[in-house]
Amino acid sequence: MALITWSDKYSLQIKEIDDQHKVLVGMINELHDAMKNAKSKEVSLDIINKMAEYTKFHFTTEEKYMKRYAYPDYEEHKIEHEKFVEKVLAFKKDYEEGKAGVSYDILNFLKDWLVGHIQGTDKKYAALFIEKGLK
Repeated sequence: MALITWSDKYSLQIKEIDDQHKVLVGMINELHDAMKNAKSKEVSLDIINKMAEYTKFHFTTEEKYMKRYAYPDYEEHKIEHEKFVEKVLAFKKDYEEGKAGVSYDILNFLKDWLVGHIQGTDKKYAALFIEKGLK
């Protein structure tokens, strides 16, 4: 069973960003499956690495549109992104060094952050982006 199931309530009605959010949901579910099925550390680390890289790519996409459309809360939103990336990279480092494992605490943090970010912070820019013609 998936840790997160994509739902229309997460949709921003912006295809490119929704598609990227769906990829992130899939990666969290993939990490969850790896933990549940006791996959090797290498498998989990590969998923974590892909998730870290894809997250940066996704944040770059959002920030590009925020700048293009002069989103007033750009700086605040960017700081949220930076803090999340720092946490993920710190977890990745601890995992590589054997100081942390994939646990429900980590998975729930990832899930709660992503869902909360989409439904809170991201929803705030969606109306502006759509008004500017992004669909």
